[in-house]
Amino acid sequence: MKPKIIFFGTPNFAVEVLKEIYNGEIEIQAVVTSPDKKSGRGRKVNSSPVKKFCLEKKIKFYQPSNLKEKSFISTIKSYKSDIYVVVAFRMIPEVVWSIPKIGTFNLHASLLPEYRGAAPINWVLINQESITGLTTFIIDNKIDTGKILLQSKYKIKDGETYDTLHDNLLEIGKKLVLNTIQILFQKKYKLKEQVNNPKNKIAPKLTKGNTKIIWDNSLKDIVAFINGLNSYPGAWSFISKNSKKDTFKIYESDYEYTSHKFTNNKLLSYDKTLKIAHREGFLIVKNLKISNKKRMNTKELLNGYTFESGVFVS
Repeated sequence: MKPKIIFFGTPNFAVEVLKEIYNGEIEIQAVVTSPDKKSGRGRKVNSSPVKKFCLEKKIKFYQPSNLKEKSFISTIKSYKSDIYVVVAFRMIPEVVWSIPKIGTFNLHASLLPEYRGAAPINWVLINQESITGLTTFIIDNKIDTGKILLQSKYKIKDGETYDTLHDNLLEIGKKLVLNTIQILFQKKYKLKEQVNNPKNKIAPKLTKGNTKIIWDNSLKDIVAFINGLNSYPGAWSFISKNSKKDTFKIYESDYEYTSHKFTNNKLLSYDKTLKIAHREGFLIVKNLKISNKKRMNTKELLNGYTFESGVFVS
């Protein structure tokens, strides 16, 4: 007898987990994903990666704009599912998560209760943690506070970026979700309460405000900040000369401790390199995106672009 589940998810991270479930000894009764969105200049309709996978594999899916809609609730109740599995999806109301016979669980990309919130992978790198991991937990009325089912630790590698950490955690997460489904279905689990501590770090949603580079920070902290936002959404800064101001993003960088006579925050371009003067030395810019240009390596950019003298970042 196979566990019967409904899966909730939207982005690529969720697709990879869904693929693992699809290839396992589990019955996927249906999938719930986000509604299609219009984007770009042509207002093209874009479907979620999860929807595309469902179409490919002929899995029944739903795209409710309102999870509390009576017709949607009635439909998913009719499946009489054992478990709901939630991966990278919006907050689910009690009227939904209380439906399945056994329960609803979520996969979160941190070792809860540390880094509750929308962007744990980014913030563990920004804060230069050495250990992170994943947690499956029973959903309750608050965000990321439910009782813990399983956890798996991961040692963060030197130079890890959001992209590499995302992919490495995904490999662990796929197995963790399968294991969680099995222990729930076989009733071979012990729930662990999350212990709240005021010192627990959080992982708030990324915004324009909290993704801006603070040049007063140490070089080490700035590089960690850039790594934590590479490639999404990218760490950004103002770039200006006199009264003219624009923005740019840095995706890859390094630093050099040295003394110099340049004014702090001055942008220096020579010998196909790009450096920013800092009180501790230089930030070396390796990959960036400036206005009206695609993202590219510094050498590639400087082959056809020249920065004016007297340019500063802020």
